[in-house]
Amino acid sequence: MSEIPADVEAWIGQKRYELWGDFDVERGYVFTSCASVMNGNPIFWDEKAAQEITGGFIAPPTMISVWFRPHHWSPGKDEGAVPLQCHFDLKARLNVPEAVMTDNAITFYEPVRIGDRLKTHQVITSISPLKETKLGLGHFWGLEVHYENQRGELVAIET
Repeated sequence: MSEIPADVEAWIGQKRYELWGDFDVERGYVFTSCASVMNGNPIFWDEKAAQEITGGFIAPPTMISVWFRPHHWSPGKDEGAVPLQCHFDLKARLNVPEAVMTDNAITFYEPVRIGDRLKTHQVITSISPLKETKLGLGHFWGLEVHYENQRGELVAIET
């Protein structure tokens, strides 16, 4: 496949897979995450420090994708969800059996606070023509994942 199909080209720049997290941001996940990497930053553990520094408890910015990691099973869902559905759509539609992430960056805006319910959507920003690399024939593509809180405030964009 040397050309990018027209329907796939039409995906570029479109908001896709808008969804709300299945659960609120909660301290139990924050404690477990911080404990797993021995992150003793008082803004995640101490109420007084959190209030003074960030105006209350927040989740570590590095946890932004945690709130959307699909569970392997949940009631009422027939199929398991996958993270970054656009990525899997591109692999399937462009007939690419494997993909390699070459770059990742996250820009943070508003802090994610305990009790927030986050919403996300994905945007395909670019798809290259077919290219030959040391790994074989394939495409380079760019994705953005936008994260907002329940107040509609942008909290992060992952590229």
